[in-house]
Amino acid sequence: MARSEIRARRIYDPPAPDDGYRVLVDRLWPRGMAKERAALDEWAKDLAPSNELRHWLHEAPEARETEFADRYRSELDTPEARTHLAALRDHPTLTLLTANKDPQAHHTAVLAELLEEG
Repeated sequence: MARSEIRARRIYDPPAPDDGYRVLVDRLWPRGMAKERAALDEWAKDLAPSNELRHWLHEAPEARETEFADRYRSELDTPEARTHLAALRDHPTLTLLTANKDPQAHHTAVLAELLEEG
Protein backbone atom coordinates (compact mmCIF):
# COMPACT_ATOMS: atom_id res chain seq x y z
CA MET A 1 0.00 0.00 0.00
CA ALA A 2 1.25 3.52 -0.80
CA ARG A 3 2.17 5.87 2.00
CA SER A 4 -0.48 8.27 3.24
CA GLU A 5 -0.20 11.93 2.40
CA ILE A 6 -0.10 13.63 5.80
CA ARG A 7 -1.00 17.27 6.23
CA ALA A 8 -1.36 19.58 9.21
CA ARG A 9 -3.87 22.43 9.21
CA ARG A 10 -5.61 24.73 11.63
CA ILE A 11 -9.06 23.60 12.68
CA TYR A 12 -10.26 27.18 12.10
CA ASP A 13 -9.46 27.00 8.37
CA PRO A 14 -12.38 25.92 6.17
CA PRO A 15 -12.30 22.25 5.19
CA ALA A 16 -10.73 21.62 1.79
CA PRO A 17 -12.15 19.07 -0.65
CA ASP A 18 -8.79 17.26 -0.75
CA ASP A 19 -8.33 17.02 3.06
CA GLY A 20 -9.15 13.33 3.08
CA TYR A 21 -9.63 11.95 6.59
CA ARG A 22 -9.80 14.90 9.02
CA VAL A 23 -8.70 14.22 12.58
CA LEU A 24 -8.47 16.72 15.44
CA VAL A 25 -5.37 15.91 17.50
CA ASP A 26 -5.86 18.35 20.40
CA ARG A 27 -6.92 17.28 23.87
CA LEU A 28 -9.21 20.30 24.29
CA TRP A 29 -12.02 21.27 21.93
CA PRO A 30 -11.07 24.49 20.07
CA ARG A 31 -12.75 27.65 21.35
CA GLY A 32 -15.58 28.95 19.25
CA MET A 33 -15.57 25.99 16.86
CA ALA A 34 -18.93 24.38 16.20
CA LYS A 35 -18.75 20.62 15.72
CA GLU A 36 -20.61 20.87 12.41
CA ARG A 37 -18.20 23.50 11.07
CA ALA A 38 -15.18 21.40 12.06
CA ALA A 39 -16.22 18.68 9.61
CA LEU A 40 -14.24 16.04 11.52
CA ASP A 41 -13.97 12.36 10.83
CA GLU A 42 -12.42 11.80 14.25
CA TRP A 43 -11.35 13.58 17.43
CA ALA A 44 -8.24 11.73 18.62
CA LYS A 45 -7.86 13.12 22.15
CA ASP A 46 -5.88 10.03 23.11
CA LEU A 47 -3.12 10.98 20.63
CA ALA A 48 -2.73 14.51 22.01
CA PRO A 49 -0.01 15.31 24.55
CA SER A 50 -0.97 14.90 28.19
CA ASN A 51 -2.05 18.03 30.03
CA GLU A 52 1.13 17.88 32.10
CA LEU A 53 3.36 17.72 29.01
CA ARG A 54 1.39 20.44 27.24
CA HIS A 55 1.69 22.81 30.23
CA TRP A 56 5.41 22.01 30.60
CA LEU A 57 6.03 22.89 26.94
CA HIS A 58 4.11 26.17 27.12
CA GLU A 59 6.40 27.43 29.90
CA ALA A 60 9.32 27.67 27.43
CA PRO A 61 8.37 26.35 23.96
CA GLU A 62 11.57 27.20 22.08
CA ALA A 63 13.90 25.88 24.77
CA ARG A 64 11.99 22.66 25.31
CA GLU A 65 10.99 21.67 21.77
CA THR A 66 13.49 18.81 21.38
CA GLU A 67 12.84 17.35 24.82
CA PHE A 68 9.11 17.77 24.25
CA ALA A 69 9.35 15.60 21.11
CA ASP A 70 11.15 12.86 23.07
CA ARG A 71 8.67 12.98 25.95
CA TYR A 72 5.69 13.01 23.60
CA ARG A 73 7.03 10.02 21.65
CA SER A 74 7.34 8.21 25.00
CA GLU A 75 3.70 9.01 25.80
CA LEU A 76 2.69 7.52 22.45
CA ASP A 77 4.71 4.36 23.00
CA THR A 78 1.73 2.29 24.12
CA PRO A 79 -0.10 -0.57 22.40
CA GLU A 80 -3.25 1.54 22.14
CA ALA A 81 -1.48 4.52 20.55
CA ARG A 82 0.47 2.30 18.13
CA THR A 83 -2.80 0.64 17.05
CA HIS A 84 -4.49 4.00 16.61
CA LEU A 85 -1.56 5.37 14.57
CA ALA A 86 -1.59 2.27 12.37
CA ALA A 87 -5.31 2.77 11.67
CA LEU A 88 -4.70 6.39 10.70
CA ARG A 89 -1.98 5.32 8.26
CA ASP A 90 -4.64 3.39 6.30
CA HIS A 91 -6.12 6.62 4.96
CA PRO A 92 -4.66 7.75 1.61
CA THR A 93 -4.86 11.40 2.71
CA LEU A 94 -4.78 12.35 6.38
CA THR A 95 -5.19 15.89 7.69
CA LEU A 96 -4.11 16.49 11.29
CA LEU A 97 -6.07 19.41 12.72
CA THR A 98 -5.05 21.61 15.62
CA ALA A 99 -5.99 24.94 17.16
CA ASN A 100 -2.30 25.92 17.33
CA LYS A 101 -1.39 29.07 15.42
CA ASP A 102 1.37 27.12 13.68
CA PRO A 103 -0.10 23.75 12.66
CA GLN A 104 3.35 22.44 11.68
CA ALA A 105 4.77 22.92 15.19
CA HIS A 106 5.06 20.82 18.32
CA HIS A 107 2.78 17.81 18.65
CA THR A 108 1.41 17.80 15.10
CA ALA A 109 4.97 17.69 13.73
CA VAL A 110 5.83 14.75 16.02
CA LEU A 111 2.63 12.93 15.06
CA ALA A 112 3.32 13.45 11.36
CA GLU A 113 6.83 12.03 11.80
CA LEU A 114 5.51 8.98 13.66
CA LEU A 115 2.89 8.37 10.99
CA GLU A 116 5.48 8.65 8.22
CA GLU A 117 7.89 6.32 10.05
CA GLY A 118 5.27 3.60 10.36
